[in-house]
Amino acid sequence: MENVRRPHLSSPIDNESTPVSRTANRVIALLALAALINYIDRGNLSIASSLLKDELNLSAAQLGILLSSFFWTYSLFLPVSGWLADRFDAKWVMALGFSLWSGATAMTGSLHAFAALLAARLILGMGESVAYPCYARTLVRHVPEVGRGFANALIAAGVGCGPALGTFFGGTLMARYGWRPFFIVLGLASMAWLIPWFAWMPGGKATTVSPVTERGAGFLQLLKQRSMWGTCGGLFGANYVLYFEITWLPYYLERERHFPVATMVKIVGVGYLCYSAGATIFGWVSDRWIAAGGTPTLVRKTIAGVGAGSAGLLLLGCALAGPATAVILLLLAFLTGGMCGSNIWAITQTIAGPRMAGRWTGFQNFLGNLAGIIAPTITGFVVDFTGRFFMAFVIMAIIAMLAALSYFFVIGPVKEIAWDG
Repeated sequence: MENVRRPHLSSPIDNESTPVSRTANRVIALLALAALINYIDRGNLSIASSLLKDELNLSAAQLGILLSSFFWTYSLFLPVSGWLADRFDAKWVMALGFSLWSGATAMTGSLHAFAALLAARLILGMGESVAYPCYARTLVRHVPEVGRGFANALIAAGVGCGPALGTFFGGTLMARYGWRPFFIVLGLASMAWLIPWFAWMPGGKATTVSPVTERGAGFLQLLKQRSMWGTCGGLFGANYVLYFEITWLPYYLERERHFPVATMVKIVGVGYLCYSAGATIFGWVSDRWIAAGGTPTLVRKTIAGVGAGSAGLLLLGCALAGPATAVILLLLAFLTGGMCGSNIWAITQTIAGPRMAGRWTGFQNFLGNLAGIIAPTITGFVVDFTGRFFMAFVIMAIIAMLAALSYFFVIGPVKEIAWDG
């Protein structure tokens, strides 16, 4: 079921040529900053893990539970957050979620018991679950097709810059001042983001860039769309690669490649910056390509599919190459991962339209983020069983290629679906 509809010829808005307004540009910048804060907050416990483990005498199993607990509530609440973003004003849904996750971050710095820390991480996951549904709902309502590639690329750049800043500066600040002040100051200072959000974000029913009306559509209609399952498969594969890099790459570089810790930190940090650069560059390229006459179907699917497949193959090459070549291939894998990330959500936003953008994004992100549970677990079992990372890289490359095929052949035309009812 892939019914699509083009805008009526007399429509006052040309969705593929309308320039992005100044207000929309400010909102895009705020969303990108929110993504950066989002990924610092979800990754800061990993940076503090050794300090926290020693101070609270946590077992490895308890630490593992804390590190994974974010994904329990994050994944489970994504469909709920998607419904909230579609049902209510995304301005207020985003503000509530942002306050919740920033408060959980600040609260973490004052806690001294495992159960309390676990509760804080679960609250963090609940709060952050609103982010992507609200990003989608906001962009599809305020940004035309020709601007969505770069808008989503800036958000993806925030995804890359968050771990990079956390790695470069978070570790340094924690080593100097301790992990507790870092969490408290970061959580409280982040609240300042809400001031420009309320000042700049349009409220109520802004002029939509979609030709389809705002009436809601049933969730069962969403499940009938082939493209929905294609976007879920593509995101799962892209996330599988990304979450491997976030969770296991430092260990791989240090233990199997025998890089000193200081060198490993620089490689990983530069890798995240390459991800951000790839997202920004290819987001801009995709919009310029569409402005020059390329169809969103050709442009978005090509960039996302080539990026996903290339990231997996380059990482497999990294496992086979010598040390110097491996680092080059690794950085290129980050770059192409950002290439894919720049258009993942632009595809979803266009196909879903304003009527279903929140729910589609929530459900897609729910299935896609299962990779955050599966990828680290499978990698750990494979390394334990084989004693090396090679087969883990092979599995990752296969999943990345399946993601590329999903973008090319499962997702239908990148046009808004004419929802029934």
